[in-house]
Amino acid sequence: MSTKKVPKFRLIVFNKPMGVLTRFTDLASRKNLSDFIEVPKVYPIGRLDKDSEGLLLLTDRGSLVAPLLAPGSKNKVYLVCVEGIPSSDQLQSLRAGPVLKDGPTRPAKVERLKEEPHWLWVRVPPIRFRKSIPTTWLRLTLTEGRNRQVRRMTASVGLPTLRLVRTGFASIVLDSALKLGSWREASVSEKQAFLALEKRKQTTNSPKKMGTPRRQKRKKK
Repeated sequence: MSTKKVPKFRLIVFNKPMGVLTRFTDLASRKNLSDFIEVPKVYPIGRLDKDSEGLLLLTDRGSLVAPLLAPGSKNKVYLVCVEGIPSSDQLQSLRAGPVLKDGPTRPAKVERLKEEPHWLWVRVPPIRFRKSIPTTWLRLTLTEGRNRQVRRMTASVGLPTLRLVRTGFASIVLDSALKLGSWREASVSEKQAFLALEKRKQTTNSPKKMGTPRRQKRKKK
């Protein structure tokens, strides 16, 4: 028998298609999370742009959100198709953390891939390729998440993003078994790992207890 306790909260792992808003309602009746997920009282942890695809996490445990979105400790991994062939200087600029309008970005891990990952689904609609301009696939690992950060980072070094797919968030990795537009409940071990992050954040933020001051002995006159 398993001795693992089953955490009593929801943690949804969703493979978001392109063109889907990361909210449950939309006045313009555009595609949103309610078209794919019928789980009450869960909300996205962070966001993915409408034009971005891949891993999106949702939970009904509000205390998880801040530890997961705090910059500096949780990796977010992206597959990025950019226009052009990156030079070593451009890749180094991405690794160092380019300066954007809202300030310098944190250093990132950047890997140039030989080709598009074989397991990646066909995008609908497809990327508009230009025959005269080649494309390159990169894998970026960030430790922060600003608005449209990956797109702004690649554009700042002269490499416009054509396609963006998130494949990792903290300890959870998107794999080919989770089809586009599908979701699954996180495993017990995945939930426990996230609870550990939450506990670590609470411990870090808790004020240090002051020791009881010692009474000074009175000097005898």
